[in-house]
Amino acid sequence: MSYINTHILDRELKKGSAELLVLSLIEKRDRHGYEINKLIESRSDGALRFNVASLYPLLYRLEKRGWIEGRWVEKVGQRRRRYYQLTADGRKVLAAQRNKWRDFVEAINRIAGTEPA
Repeated sequence: MSYINTHILDRELKKGSAELLVLSLIEKRDRHGYEINKLIESRSDGALRFNVASLYPLLYRLEKRGWIEGRWVEKVGQRRRRYYQLTADGRKVLAAQRNKWRDFVEAINRIAGTEPA
């Protein structure tokens, strides 16, 4: 029987869903990286966690692709933060990714027999 490294599996699943998660969280309102990170953790009940070393490069890549747009905001008594918002192209990508993810999850459920009865 072969051993499957669950850390590798977790990492690959996170990598495949990270863009979808980030785009979804900024769909309705602008958010900064730390807030995005905390929302992912809290809404997943701690099952998903991204470290700074992976989240911020992802945000920069999404911005470079034109899917999100960042702006620096300074608030009194707080450090400067970069808030991200979804662009028109980002909305199209998010819709496509949601459809692909839904199809993928449904296929996995059919094969693995994990669909609700």
